[in-house]
Amino acid sequence: MQRHAGPERTCIGCRGKAPKAGLLRLVPDAGGSAIVDLSGSAPGRGAYVHPQTECAESALRTQAFARALRVVLGAEEAVRLRNEIGRHSA
Repeated sequence: MQRHAGPERTCIGCRGKAPKAGLLRLVPDAGGSAIVDLSGSAPGRGAYVHPQTECAESALRTQAFARALRVVLGAEEAVRLRNEIGRHSA
């Protein structure tokens, strides 16, 4: 049996599994939108996405962020979130 180095999470954009450290965690903020949690320790429900624009766009297109975080994302918020995730791409 092979052991993994740390916990794995599933990207809500591509549904691929990856080490937790290789994904961005998103959490709902007090205003009902979603923000990137760089510390990985913000309280509340979180969702993970690869730091790639393609995964962010897929998650936005399928409303995965809204379902996973239980928030409603408007068009402006979706663009802001896509851009923020894109800034963290490798």
